[in-house]
Amino acid sequence: MDAFYIGDCLRALNLNPTLAVIEKVGGKEKKKEKMIKVDDFMPIFAQVKKDKDAGSFEDFMEVLKLYDKSENGTMMYAELEHILLSLGERLEKTELEPILKECCDPEDEDGFIPYEPFAKKITTLL
Repeated sequence: MDAFYIGDCLRALNLNPTLAVIEKVGGKEKKKEKMIKVDDFMPIFAQVKKDKDAGSFEDFMEVLKLYDKSENGTMMYAELEHILLSLGERLEKTELEPILKECCDPEDEDGFIPYEPFAKKITTLL
């Protein structure tokens, strides 16, 4: 298999490696740079599966509570969008929009959303 497809294979096996993890385990950015055998892929799969640390529902809730200024279970939708676009492995706005549409409740008239339903939906996707 072309090492370019390591990330795709890991994702097809229900793992969510970051681009940095894929690079660390031998994934390549260009096709036809390196070929690997199944025997070489199995240890990569085992390592990524063992190191899987996507965070739990409780982890997400603790982080989102930091943005709950009123301590009422809500946060600004725009702030959530900004966080997801700018922290960690960056997403493009076009990649983020369908995720937010699927996982967020509608904003209220002041631009706030309840963040617990978002955290529940996101953690069930991981």
